[in-house]
Amino acid sequence: MKDFFSRLKDEIIPGFIKRLKEDRKFLYICIGIAAAVIIAIAAIIFFCVHTSKKSPDTAMPDNTSIVTEAPTPTAVPTPTPTPVPTATPTPSPSPTPTPDLHIGEVRSELDGGWIKEEVANQRPFCAMLNNIIYANPQSGVGEAKILYEALVEGGITRLMGVYEGITEDSSCATRLGSIRSARHYYVSVATEYDAIYVHFGGAYYAYDKMEEMGIKDNMDGMSTGGDVFYRDYSIEAPHNAFFSFMGAYRYLEERKRRTTHKEGYTPNHFTFNEEQLYPADKSPVYDADGAVLPYAGPEATPAYKVLLSYDRWTQPYMLYDPETQLYNRFQFGGQHIDYNTQQPLTFTNIIIQIVHEWDKDHNDYQDMDLTDTSGKGYYISKGQCVPITWKKNEKAGFMMYYGSDGEVLSINPGKTFISLFPDFRADYLSIEAEQND
Repeated sequence: MKDFFSRLKDEIIPGFIKRLKEDRKFLYICIGIAAAVIIAIAAIIFFCVHTSKKSPDTAMPDNTSIVTEAPTPTAVPTPTPTPVPTATPTPSPSPTPTPDLHIGEVRSELDGGWIKEEVANQRPFCAMLNNIIYANPQSGVGEAKILYEALVEGGITRLMGVYEGITEDSSCATRLGSIRSARHYYVSVATEYDAIYVHFGGAYYAYDKMEEMGIKDNMDGMSTGGDVFYRDYSIEAPHNAFFSFMGAYRYLEERKRRTTHKEGYTPNHFTFNEEQLYPADKSPVYDADGAVLPYAGPEATPAYKVLLSYDRWTQPYMLYDPETQLYNRFQFGGQHIDYNTQQPLTFTNIIIQIVHEWDKDHNDYQDMDLTDTSGKGYYISKGQCVPITWKKNEKAGFMMYYGSDGEVLSINPGKTFISLFPDFRADYLSIEAEQND
């Protein structure tokens, strides 16, 4: 076998190729044989493929002795194609509307909180509160949504609380005080709110101002008795006169006094920031650099302690608590508390309104320029302080605070303390940026 392949390689194949080259007739014969072979192979492949495509029903059976007539095939109708259903787009669900949690409510003009519409239409009460050491702590002072403080005679101060929506469940419903006498500049402030002015007596300047301003719905303990004013005889007079809101409501209803705002009355003083500025959890808001976002522009400066030195003997102050973001009030050597609740007085906002003030007479009664005037001051909140201005027209009942940009001052929702601070003591007003041990 080995010799055969060697001979095939060395003699047969070379000889065959040489003859193809030299003998043209032999070449043509070889080509013809190759073509015939190729045609035969193609015919066989065609026959096999054609036979495999025939239907089994028409193929010849193996038993050729039985001959049957091939049945005529029944035409099968071409089925109508079922249309492909067009997909109906699913509409996007409408967003669920956020339920209005404050139906029938509006923002209070006093503290920016939500109150019932009927409460907002009611006249607030402005009550004169005793503020000497013998009357401290006062009852109901912590329920005031706005608390004013101003210098009176003898270097002492008197407070005036602005109250709204007091009910029988309020801590001061039947005990507010002690109530003290009126001062004419406080009468002027009470008219800014179209308020019912509560006092127990007063300097004749105050009565003159009430007549000048046409105030007839004031509640005076000197003439209004019954269930409205009463004395707590466990306390020394004249620091023992108290006021009952529940008694006042009955008194006003029986005498058909005006208890709703007069026609054309519009809230003034300031507006309120949106709640989103400072979240409900009282966390501060930060800017892109990680600093606490001030509420009123780049001119804000830190304010930790606010010392209101009305007189060398009367120096109440406020301390900022970063945890609660509120200011705590201190006076007479300790924290100022509400007697009814035993809770400390705290405020979200402090407004210091610098007023031109002077001695009105030899009795040291004070007077203030509040008729038709303007001035400067400060707004303090969330540990920050900004300069402000104010403008008042007493006859029109107009009083408004403005930011340094000239726009109406927008403050944070919450209780507000307002100091009518005398200009002749402006050098003793202190706003400290940080705690000093």
